[in-house]
Amino acid sequence: MLVGHDHAWDSWRSAMQGSRMHHAWLLAGRKGLGKATFAQAAARELLGAKAEGDHPDILTLTYGPKNKDEAKKRDDGKPYELARGIKVDQVREIQRRLTTRPTMGDKRVVIIDPADDMEVSASNALLKSLEEPPQGTYFLLIAHSPARLLPTIRSRCRTVRFPAIEREAMDELLRNLAPEADIASRDAAIAAASGSPGAALSFLEFDLGKSAQLMRRIVEDGDRDFALRGQLSGTIGAKQDIPRLQAVLDLARAILAERVSDATGDPRKLVDTHAELVRLAGEQPTYNFDPGLLGMEIGTLLAQAGAASERGNG
Repeated sequence: MLVGHDHAWDSWRSAMQGSRMHHAWLLAGRKGLGKATFAQAAARELLGAKAEGDHPDILTLTYGPKNKDEAKKRDDGKPYELARGIKVDQVREIQRRLTTRPTMGDKRVVIIDPADDMEVSASNALLKSLEEPPQGTYFLLIAHSPARLLPTIRSRCRTVRFPAIEREAMDELLRNLAPEADIASRDAAIAAASGSPGAALSFLEFDLGKSAQLMRRIVEDGDRDFALRGQLSGTIGAKQDIPRLQAVLDLARAILAERVSDATGDPRKLVDTHAELVRLAGEQPTYNFDPGLLGMEIGTLLAQAGAASERGNG
């Protein structure tokens, strides 16, 4: 059982023991909290299925191939590019399967992961199934940003929220799962992950401990001669590694968020700087910024934020 799932299990098992279990559940919380793992385990418990192996009455809907060419690569067993959202054709295919009886009993479970990445037409199609669910069918919708779902979908679901993990519990978890990581790397991962164990483990793979130390020094001490920014760019490296660069940007946002929460003066400049980092994070996958220049830009924003914070506190 993953950390932070006690409430979710209590809600699920209590409903299973009731006389009438709700047909649609919204599993809400930031990415990396284990919602998908919970959904699969909860579905198996409902169906009385074994803990491993595929089950014909657990239908999982997630990202498919980007287009027909990528679908052919998938069918040929080759790596393929995923679509950015869940398409209406995927929902309709699931709905066609729901017109038949479950294979091994009187229940089936449909897991949609992530439901908040459904295209609008897919959401509208799913709504029809939620309004008139087939007998014995239960829906588990996983959402990292529930507000992106249609209000009509949210209103038909029972919501279970997965909380962020406290820092102490995160540190203990990382000590157990990644004992080779040093303190600086663990601290950077915990800061950037914002309470998500899955995200923290991903950050550890990028070894951003030194980058985090430099970012905090820039915020706290400034960087008049650009020396710290140069060092920061060096830790980021020259390779165009999009996942790693996204992790660097997430780390910078987390460190700046710490500064915003500690500020006692006017936080508007800090908030504006945070918004600029959010913009960079959104544009990075599309524009493929030069890693060195991106490091300098991040350092400049952090230096400006530090100066703004000092003025606010002074």
